[in-house]
Amino acid sequence: MSDQPAIDRALAVARQRIAPRVEAAGLAAELAAGALVVDTRASALRTRDGDLPGAVVVERNVLEWRLDPTCPHRLSEMDEPGRRVVVVCDEGYASTLAAAGLKDLGLLDVTDLVGGFQAWRALELGD
Repeated sequence: MSDQPAIDRALAVARQRIAPRVEAAGLAAELAAGALVVDTRASALRTRDGDLPGAVVVERNVLEWRLDPTCPHRLSEMDEPGRRVVVVCDEGYASTLAAAGLKDLGLLDVTDLVGGFQAWRALELGD
């Protein structure tokens, strides 16, 4: 058994499976190019820290149903498995696992935001 926690190993494997991760400085370009940016943060975090402009809010507990292009409960924006999707969580960990799960559902171009909303926020605030 490794000295590394299992979750760290799972994150490393997930990050190898998804498209190259998006840096905070590249998020605006992703939106401009038509990517579906999905904010999975819980309501309390969105209330505390604010919204992510241009993102669609889909809380984590329903993410797979809303982004599966074959599901009748999908978002109208997700009718094509090749649509570019960037998943955003608070700090860039849960979004990695979520993106890998979406890949398992057949999404072809899915990734996440390095450092999550907090990295984007720090960039916007000049921290």
